[in-house]
Amino acid sequence: MGEEITRPRPVNVASIPQRSPFRYPGGKTWFVPTFREWVSNHNPKPTILIEPFAGGGIISLTGLFENLVSRVIMSEIDDDIASVWQSVIDGNSEWIADKILSFVLTRDSVIEEISKKEVSTKERAFQTILKNRTFHGGILAEGSGFLKYGENGKGIHSRWYPETLAKRFNNLKFIQNKITFLQKDGLEVIQEYSNRRDVIFFIDPPYTAGGKKAGKRLYRHFDLDHERLFTLCDSIEGDFLMTYDNADEVKAMARLHGFQMRLIPMTNTHHSMIEELVIGKDLEWMDCHTEVHEPSPDYC
Repeated sequence: MGEEITRPRPVNVASIPQRSPFRYPGGKTWFVPTFREWVSNHNPKPTILIEPFAGGGIISLTGLFENLVSRVIMSEIDDDIASVWQSVIDGNSEWIADKILSFVLTRDSVIEEISKKEVSTKERAFQTILKNRTFHGGILAEGSGFLKYGENGKGIHSRWYPETLAKRFNNLKFIQNKITFLQKDGLEVIQEYSNRRDVIFFIDPPYTAGGKKAGKRLYRHFDLDHERLFTLCDSIEGDFLMTYDNADEVKAMARLHGFQMRLIPMTNTHHSMIEELVIGKDLEWMDCHTEVHEPSPDYC
């Protein structure tokens, strides 16, 4: 019941539509095929998807663009990331797209733009996208700095694709009315909606269990009560799917709560094979197909 099973067959994820404007550390583009499979195994079809640690939001966006769910609730506590999603639901996607297309990207112009204070939400959103696309690894946490070399020595231009980014923001106009955005703690959101049977949760918390340092380096809000998260998942009346770092402490918590586990091998951005842990109530549907996911060149 609580033991993990590895799924070993390769899948090319470069074909997965890149819906998110973020190049996000810990992004879940590689997880999209498994997400689709999970939702398709629900009968009746889920009404609402909740992503309490939304980040780059690729799972929520996929759910809407592919009509897998009718509505999504995205929650993100980080001020910068929240400014982007708030701007989208406020109807400012087109403004951000135009700003991206007209911006002349140089190191000096980026510094000048992100140094501006007392900005509006949509202006902060543009600053966030600039930092996300020109900082090393897309990392927004304190201490991150500009790309030095990037792809083929292109430096800060390596991940700046204005036409592509503008298109992604313009496309968000078509689903903005189906998004509810909350700038709240993810645990509070789970607790608030846990008694809804028509709701499913995709939960992708910061990977800091077991003393992992990556989450502390990548995210401002890395401090998370993992035990409380597992207890809250116990109370969910609908269904949930949770991804985690493959850590012994996490597996012990999953076993304690009677959850099932599967390991999904994938190659990371350094082309090393790693395993991500998937946790849920009933994961037997995962045993029919086995996949290894590889990130696309411009991951989420």
